[in-house]
Amino acid sequence: MKSDDIQLKAETEGGELIVEPSEDALHEMVLELSAPDNTFVIVEPDEDDPLWFASVSRLDNSTYEVEYRNAVRSRHHLSVETDPSRIANDVTCWTAATARAHRALNRNQPSADF
Repeated sequence: MKSDDIQLKAETEGGELIVEPSEDALHEMVLELSAPDNTFVIVEPDEDDPLWFASVSRLDNSTYEVEYRNAVRSRHHLSVETDPSRIANDVTCWTAATARAHRALNRNQPSADF
């Protein structure tokens, strides 16, 4: 890993932790979400007080609430989804793009991804 790379982690309410999760790993984590004590997974930078995250929460009706939040850019998106494969793909793409944008911001370079 380069010194300016942002390392990501995915952690479930049930305590499962994966550093640098793949799309397949996120898919499995989403599939394994269940009540009462493993209802969400959060993907965020592996650092103190991360400024952005994506989360997936299992709802009672077998749907998933997907949230993307980026405090630096004052962006927030919330949706309800049903397909774990699509959710894993979307979260993987969003976290990768957001990490690239934050790396560029940290280097004081403009970024088209932002």
